[in-house]
Order: sequence, then C-alpha cells, then structure tokens
Amino acid sequence: MKILLMGNPNVGKSCFFSRLTGVHVISSNYPNTTVEFTKGVMRLGQTLVEIIDAPGTYTLQPTSKAEEVALAMLVDADVVINIVDSTNLERSLNLTLQLLKRGIPLVIALNLWDEARHTGIKIDVQKLQKILGSDCIPTCAITGEGFKELVSKIPYAKQGKYEYDEEERWHEVGNIVSQAERITHRHHTFSERLADASIHPITGIPIAFIVLYVVFSLTRFIGEGLMKYLTEPFFERLWAPLMLKLSSLLGGEGILHNILIGRLVENKIDFNESFGLLTTGLFIELSAILPYIISFYLVISILEDSGYLPRLAIVVDNIMHRLGLHGMAIIPMMLGFGCNIPGILATRMMETKRERFIALTLMAISVPCIAKSAMIIGLLGRYGPEGLGVVFGTLFFSAIILGLALNRFVKGESMEMFLEIPPYRAPFLLAVAKKLWIKIIWFFKDAFLLVLLGVAIANILWTLGIIEFISKPFVPIISGVFGLPKEAVAALLVGLLRKDVALGMLAPLHLTLPQLITATVVLSMYFPCLATFSIIMKELGLKDMLKIVGIMAISTLVVGGILNLFL
Repeated sequence: MKILLMGNPNVGKSCFFSRLTGVHVISSNYPNTTVEFTKGVMRLGQTLVEIIDAPGTYTLQPTSKAEEVALAMLVDADVVINIVDSTNLERSLNLTLQLLKRGIPLVIALNLWDEARHTGIKIDVQKLQKILGSDCIPTCAITGEGFKELVSKIPYAKQGKYEYDEEERWHEVGNIVSQAERITHRHHTFSERLADASIHPITGIPIAFIVLYVVFSLTRFIGEGLMKYLTEPFFERLWAPLMLKLSSLLGGEGILHNILIGRLVENKIDFNESFGLLTTGLFIELSAILPYIISFYLVISILEDSGYLPRLAIVVDNIMHRLGLHGMAIIPMMLGFGCNIPGILATRMMETKRERFIALTLMAISVPCIAKSAMIIGLLGRYGPEGLGVVFGTLFFSAIILGLALNRFVKGESMEMFLEIPPYRAPFLLAVAKKLWIKIIWFFKDAFLLVLLGVAIANILWTLGIIEFISKPFVPIISGVFGLPKEAVAALLVGLLRKDVALGMLAPLHLTLPQLITATVVLSMYFPCLATFSIIMKELGLKDMLKIVGIMAISTLVVGGILNLFL
C-alpha cells in the first residue's frame, strides 16, 4: 500500500511525516525532474506500508514543477492523508475539495490543532466530517496527539461524498467554513506579537539581521567546535601515525604513494598540503566540510521548522524584487550557503525561467558554500574584519550590482509572491534530526566521491607537471590584472575541480593580505566546482549555462581588477 501525504506548504507535513515513519527514510528526485521528495515506511497492523511525503501544493491545477510532481504522485497512491492547517481551514479546504473531486480514498488530518485552540478557533469535527464524507482527525504532529486514531482509520479510508460545481469551489469552501468553524475573541500571545514584529517593515529588518547573525554565528561555533574537539584530534593523533606507517610500507615515494599519501612535509603528514587521497582528501571531506554541513543544516532546519523562513522572505521581498526575484529566493540562497547544489535545486519554487536564471547566476558567483566559507575563514579569520569583512562584503555588493544589472537586461517576467505565513511553533526535534540525517547521507552519497576525485585529479596533474604547463597562458591575467604571483595559477585551475581544495592551496604561497583577499574573491566568483556546474547545466540547459559562465568570467575580471587596483 502507498500512502501519500498531501497538503499546503507550511502545514507541518515534514513533522507529520517524521511521526509516521521510522528512522530509515529516503530522499530522492522524482523521475525526470529535479523535484525532491521523501519516502519511508510505517507498520500498519502486520504490514509495512510506504509513506510518501509529496511536495507542498495549494492546488491540483499546478503552477510550478513541484505542484506538477505532487499531482503526478496521485496516480499511484492507494490512500491520501490530506494534512489540513486547522488555523487556516479556508485555505486548506481548497485542496481538500479538489482531492474529493478526484474520488481518492481520503483521511483528513486537522493538524496544528493545538494552535487552533490557542488562537480561539473552534472546529466542529463531527459536522465537518459529515459534510465532507471522509474521516477528519484532529492532530498535533509535535506532541503526537490524534495519531493513534488517524492510523486506525487508514485501512477504512473511503472516497468523500461532497459534490460541488468546480466553478463554485471557493463559494463552497466558504459555506463549509461558516458551518463548521467558530472563532472567539482572545488576546494576542507573546509569540503572536513577535510574529507580527517579524514582518513589520520597521522591526522586521533588524530582527532579520539578528537572526542571520545568530544563524552564522551558531554555524561557525558548532562547526569549529566539531573540528577542534572531534575531527582534528582524530586526524592528528590517530590517522596521521597510521598514514606515516603506510608511507613507510610504500617506500616513501612513487606514483602510488603520491596518490594515496601525497607529499610529506619534513617527514610529517600535513593534511592541508599533502594532497593524497587518504590524507588531504579525507581531511577536507571529514574535517573541513562535514562539520560545517552538520552545523549549518542543524541550524537551518530549526529555523525552518520554527516558521521564521517565510517571514524572512516577506521582509526581503522588496530588495529581491529589485534583483529580479521575489522574497522566497532568500531560501535557496540560504541553502546555497550550506551547499550550492541543494540551493540550486530549491530554485524550483520559482515560477519563471528568468527568475531561476538570475537566482542561479547570483548563487554560483556570490554565495560561497559552507565548505568554501570554512576555508575562507581558515585563511583570513586571523585578520578579522580587515580580511573576512572585505571578502564577504565584496561578494555581497557584487551580488547586489550584478542582480540589478540582470534584472535590467535579462528578458522575461518575475512573478509576484503569494505566501502563507505559518504561526511560530517549537521545532519537532525528531523531524530536525531526520532532516539533518538525510543531508549527511546526501553528502556521502553525492558529494564525497566528487571531492576525492577533485583531490586525486589535482594531485596527478600537479605531480606530472601538467598544471604548471597549462597555467602559463594565464600568467599575464593572474599577475597583471589580479596582482598575484604566477604560482597562484595552479590554485585557480584546481578551483575548476574543487574550490575549497584550491583555497587550501593558497596557504603555502605566503601571500600578502591584499593578495589573499583578491585571490579568495576571484576563486569564489569564477567558474563553479564540477558538481555545481553539472547541476546548473541539468537545470537550465547548455545555452543558459554558457551565458552564466560568460557572466562569471566578466564579473571576476572586473571585481578582481578593482580589488588589485585599490588594495
């Protein structure tokens, strides 16, 4: 049996899914699309049944790729659990009536039941159930309220009996709500006052800056803590001695030694400079990247489940419109700070190709992933705002100027943002943990081998002298326009394979602070890593991808040249 979870965005579907399924869940793309969905299993009596968390949708008349996928999933579903927001019954019933029209066996979960009680909303469940002809169960995914009854109703799910004229659907929704819902007066709670302040133009922007500061401070604090107390001690105290023994067994030199161990620095393993698969390769993966992926997605999952991200979208909507986007684009951008790839895939929420092109261009050029940011912090952190402030400030202002230019010259239209804002609520820790686990599995499944491949190719090209050979034509640009030594060319070329590895190659060059700032900004802005490049080409096609490459090249030359001139 396949059970499909369907509902509007921000009705607690992820939390609901976590309550129903076990630990082992799978996140994958729907066939022939880049739209991601999650599935797991649940025991129903003595049988294991499949639970599929469909993308959030407002309607079965799709306006985006995600809604098209949600509609396509209905074909194979045996039962649909329609998750309804009890605090916004009118909006949710629009989808419910469309599901009833399809004649699908349906169980309706009146989720956020606790929020409805707190806000003075009273729903007559029996009357609503009688009108719709399907079982209606009050639930609270955070506490588990109502889930036992909900699960017991699934085997007996039946088609609803409500008949209506499609042209009168919203009128029918109003009739149902007037019969089944009653709202009583109550005073605003603290969380409701905070919710109002979060989207007010005067108070919303300061709150947004505070939240973003806390997000990145926590990300750095947790990431650096994992590195300092867990990963770095492991590599220095346990892994380095093992690699030295392996180095001795391999004779201390040779092609196999160079590939696996890399170069020894004063007969020691330097994980930043050896460039062996088992040394630098694993160190970058497990010590420089993974701690920040864990910390970022932990923080962003808590922020997402709390209900703040839609409010952030509202606050930045005016700014984003000037860049040819709408406020929801901030969410893919924030995901891009974790890793550009899920950020790129998240742009599917945008309705036009123009918006996606602008968002992907800005993300590829001006949004450093967490691995790249970690290396930037490692290189320039000791200089404080004089170093990090200039690098990240340059990337920020480059994004603003580039966005203004793209909005002016890229043809097409940008759609208005129609967004429902959920109430603030405490994140469900099991759902947060499950999201984090999915991202960690994704990293090892899709990115781990790419990083090792990048290190291996860089090592082989360096050992054979190929990088030095092909770098000669670029020396006039690197030294003349950017003011960098010719040795930096190798790092820039390795950046085509892996940006964080390339940033690590700058450390042994002993660059001055101005040179280090210029090199870091140039490496951040030009051509994305291979994984990001392949996803962009898959999303937009070869023609638009080449346009983005051209924009990258021009932007990098201009910004790098200006930094060299003024620094």
